[in-house]
Amino acid sequence: MVAGERSGDVYGAALAEALKKRAANVEIFGCGGEAMRAAGVNTLVDIHQVALIGISEVVSGLPKAYRAMQDLVAEAARCKPAAAILIDSPSLNLSLAKRLKRHNIPVIYFVSPQIWAWKKWRIRKIKACVDRMLCLFDFETEIYEEAGVPVEFVGHPLVDMPAPRMSREEFFMGAGLDPEIPTVAMLPGSRRTEVTFNLPEMLEAAARVARSRRIQFVVACAPTIDSPWLKSLVTRGYHGIAPLHALSNSTHEALQYSAAAVVASGTATIEAAIRECPMVVVYRVSAFTAMCARFMINVPFYSMVNLLAGHAAVPELIQSDFTAARLAVNLERLLDDGEARSRMIDDLRKVKERLGKGGAIGRAADVIVRHLEGAKASLHAG
Repeated sequence: MVAGERSGDVYGAALAEALKKRAANVEIFGCGGEAMRAAGVNTLVDIHQVALIGISEVVSGLPKAYRAMQDLVAEAARCKPAAAILIDSPSLNLSLAKRLKRHNIPVIYFVSPQIWAWKKWRIRKIKACVDRMLCLFDFETEIYEEAGVPVEFVGHPLVDMPAPRMSREEFFMGAGLDPEIPTVAMLPGSRRTEVTFNLPEMLEAAARVARSRRIQFVVACAPTIDSPWLKSLVTRGYHGIAPLHALSNSTHEALQYSAAAVVASGTATIEAAIRECPMVVVYRVSAFTAMCARFMINVPFYSMVNLLAGHAAVPELIQSDFTAARLAVNLERLLDDGEARSRMIDDLRKVKERLGKGGAIGRAADVIVRHLEGAKASLHAG
């Protein structure tokens, strides 16, 4: 089992636990982080060795990631596992799938690469190297069916995310905030590079919004981000008059109890949609990465929320459009325009319906167990 970043580690941990409940004596090794280790996965390679982002940002990390991949392939060739479960991270996992197939190891891919958005040529590699694709989004199945790739829609694991562990009162008291004042949550990303690019404009926008109203802000620190580092960025970068606090381990509560959110494009936008939190989606990468992406991305929207909605349900401020002034204007509209808020919340509810009815991890585990049982039967027959 191989995960290349934080959300994949969380999904991998849940999948490992589900497999152990369904298949006696199953042993899992591979690449993951703390969550997968806690679930009993023998992580020969740590997730930090392979976590890469962007284009220019990837280059310096390639040698380390390549060595990690070689170690995984060598161990797989030695152990001959009944299946390889590769989770998201296509830059890593599609290359890994090709090498694993050379050793006749079946590949089950969980969380489809976004071939509908960019790098559409990857479908040829997927058809050659992947035995079954497990998709989180319903529209992806048609793409794989047309290409002749065995596929199943299992739904999105975030549908089953637990309710906030704190009540509204507990959250505001613990954060040192006033529950009577409107709150804006800010989620700058789950990687240091993302935070470095996204947070400064968020903080400046917060200062602008605070000039004209009573407002307060929370910056939610992702589990993959060093909390003291993020808090130091906030301390140095925020010069507004409204209360603004950086909080750890409070993303669920921040989205649940805030009037609006600013969310870095990615998985967090799906969580915000499930929480029905009105949002502005933002993102910025290096100029070189942005220039390259301009020639590769072929979708009308960047955020998954808008792609699922089929229209601009939430504002997107990407790259040069992402300025503090524009973000402030969009936030003020969300806070002041009740009709716009209601339309957005209605759209988010419709998006949530397209994510499945829950039980995605269990369905994925069932598919994998069927494969394992088939492999076992074939081995006995041989």
